[in-house]
Amino acid sequence: MVSVDLVGLDENAVTAWIAGLGVGALAPLSYERIGNGQSNLTFAVRDSGGGRWVLRRPPVGRLLDSAHDIEREYRILAALQGTGVPVPKVLGITTDPEVTDAPLALTSFVDGVVVDDVSVAQRLTPERRRAIGAGLPQALATVHRVDLESAGLLDLASTAPYAERQLKRWSTQWEKSKTHDRPDIAVLAERLSRNIPEQTETTLVHGDFHLSNVITADTDGRVVAVLDWELCTLGDPLADLGGLLAYWPQHGESATPQFRASTLDGFPTRDELVEMYVHETKRDVSAVGFWHVLALWKLAIIAEGVVRRTTDDPRNTAEHGRPTPELIDAIVRRAVTTADRVGLG
Repeated sequence: MVSVDLVGLDENAVTAWIAGLGVGALAPLSYERIGNGQSNLTFAVRDSGGGRWVLRRPPVGRLLDSAHDIEREYRILAALQGTGVPVPKVLGITTDPEVTDAPLALTSFVDGVVVDDVSVAQRLTPERRRAIGAGLPQALATVHRVDLESAGLLDLASTAPYAERQLKRWSTQWEKSKTHDRPDIAVLAERLSRNIPEQTETTLVHGDFHLSNVITADTDGRVVAVLDWELCTLGDPLADLGGLLAYWPQHGESATPQFRASTLDGFPTRDELVEMYVHETKRDVSAVGFWHVLALWKLAIIAEGVVRRTTDDPRNTAEHGRPTPELIDAIVRRAVTTADRVGLG
């Protein structure tokens, strides 16, 4: 019987494919679902000689249009090799129906610490937490410094104004995935539409940059790999900074265990993260409040999409379960409160 965690993998066929890539894998191989991600499925691969790799595939079941594009994510990782952005090495991708029913991508395993739960952060010293927090704006700056032409990514996405594209895309996703009526989603979309800041530059945008999507060094806390590039696009770099703030609750604010780590002593505040990013990039961040609200709005829609996907096919449920209606409501309330605070009328 195939483990529920390994649904979506034909272990024998995948093992034969990996063995043929010339990466030194020694059969038999073992597979284990890893990570708390609720989107593309991630597996640790181990061989009999101690070798380790990471395998990614889309969720099983019905998917929304343009979502969970493993081939696109692999293209981005391949383009970022040697750019200064810390990413795993790309090793192979297949869409062979004899191997898989969906694209599979294999990358190197990057050793380090992923702070994807408050329990991980609790084992770290406040000094280490501070170093990890400081490493995030530094890593984000490397993403926004990528020369799009040299990396071959100029055609990755539209270069039309990014905020308008995001509002259109995620409003559509909401209509396709919603399981409950939440009028504030539409109200927030209207408030955001009325307050779109002028976009003065276009850079690579990770699209989902937060503490759980980076691997940090065991020694000094610096970011050694940025993961989960499926939402990567071209747009306003402040969108990533706003996204980081949306996933960064502070002491005294409620959050799920997956994102509560930043409430512990040692981690920088949101204001400090912004200051660190300015130090790295010298950018004008006066519009970051808009992007913070948009990121919270989008986060609620993404969480609703996870609920829809796991309802349609429970095999997609991650270790921490799925977002609750109460959590989604809390995110929406936080978005409304933040919009009021930063003056989005």
